[in-house]
Amino acid sequence: GLFLAWGSRKDSGLDGGKFMLQLLRIAFGFIFAVLACGLFLAWGFFRAGHPEADPIAFATMVGSGLVGASVVGATALTPAAVAIVLAEAARLRSFLFHVGAAGVIAFAVWTLGAEAVDSTFRPGSAVALAAGFIGGGIYWLIAGRRSGCWHGTKAAGQVTHKPAKDDQPGRDHL
Repeated sequence: GLFLAWGSRKDSGLDGGKFMLQLLRIAFGFIFAVLACGLFLAWGFFRAGHPEADPIAFATMVGSGLVGASVVGATALTPAAVAIVLAEAARLRSFLFHVGAAGVIAFAVWTLGAEAVDSTFRPGSAVALAAGFIGGGIYWLIAGRRSGCWHGTKAAGQVTHKPAKDDQPGRDHL
């Protein structure tokens, strides 16, 4: 229909196939990022060891990590969507952008509704930041490093080819 015709127009500079693939990467990247956050937080809370040493504690950790991931996903969905749209539109592929944005989102969600006691951080803020950083890294691995790949033309400053050795300026050719 209309969406496929829009995405496949050659004059628009967009590649509909790459766009659909990137949407899948975004969905899977977000899912795996929140799973990593939930499991990291649960592991830190339960400190479960190897599954053979205490299988019940390990199963509890995994179960609560999955529940925690759903809570993390629900609370972080809107700010993460804003960051993802920004990254896709501006073709921001930087590891530091994705990890930093996820850390800021995690910290903001963590401190949301916290009463300011004496201008100190809420207990657990470092853990929330670390969980965000892990989620951002996972997201970057799956989708963030390809942000904006569906745009038809290269972004300014992106190298389209590697110059040949004898194509370098300042070299005399004999």
